Amino acid sequence: MNLPALLDCVSSSSCVVTQVSTGLIIGMLLFLVASGLTLIFGVLGVINFTHGSFYMLGAYFSLTAYRVTGSYFDAVIAGALGVAVFGVVFERLFISPVYNSNVLMQLLVCYAFILILDDVVKIVWGTDFQTMGMPATFALPPIHLFGGFVPPFYVFLTGLTVAAAFSLSVLVNKTRFGKLVRAAAVNRQMLSCLGVNTSLLYAAVFGLGSLLAGAAGALAAPVRSMSPEMGFSILIESFIVTVIGGMGSIIGAFFAAVLVGIIRAFGSIGYPLFTDGLMFAFMALVLLVKPTGLFGRKLA
Repeated sequence: MNLPALLDCVSSSSCVVTQVSTGLIIGMLLFLVASGLTLIFGVLGVINFTHGSFYMLGAYFSLTAYRVTGSYFDAVIAGALGVAVFGVVFERLFISPVYNSNVLMQLLVCYAFILILDDVVKIVWGTDFQTMGMPATFALPPIHLFGGFVPPFYVFLTGLTVAAAFSLSVLVNKTRFGKLVRAAAVNRQMLSCLGVNTSLLYAAVFGLGSLLAGAAGALAAPVRSMSPEMGFSILIESFIVTVIGGMGSIIGAFFAAVLVGIIRAFGSIGYPLFTDGLMFAFMALVLLVKPTGLFGRKLA
């Protein structure tokens, strides 16, 4: 515990700006992963434990694309779309057969692919840590704000994620696709009887969730080192975000991700050895007050 350091930081505008920007970056990446996780669970009812591995694949796909093209934006698109295609194939071949199975069977299938994908990454990209480095587009002087300094890449990533959150919310709540998705979450059989191809709809939802995880990995590549098994830690944090925000709630995932990011940023100063414990303690507190999460709803 280092409360004096935390108090010194809170009393300094430059430190507050630095830690808040760091917390927002953590939160934005967590939201992209957690939003896909909560979307898949809310519609398909599948706890996709391989979601962290999709994040890992997005990072490695984007690294390869960046080395080939030299364009960070092309690398992000390649990482997101590559994982989306992989997610659809994965859903059709391995997840759809266990939709009606018990949760244990679903978890076993997902955990098996965590191990498989980790080994595939070791074979293809090696076991050493790898980094993309900051793209030349964002190699700019930091922005001076209230005595602190914010890297331009942080501003870009935060703005892009907020736009993605807004677009995803509109897609789910205001479009025909969103209505079908919400209807499928309530009664898939009735939707199928009305002539909707629910298999195609499920594949699209899983692909969208996978795309979000892949995009998170690709966007994080310049500021995160890559290694096999990197998906496991963000998977745990994403589940914490999903539970705090409320299972199936996109807006809940966004606010929960921001809160968790801020807790991690300031907790690393005041409680450097208990940062993970702070997240779990916050989750426990939220569940004690509101068992369904901040924006979760009770099932009828």
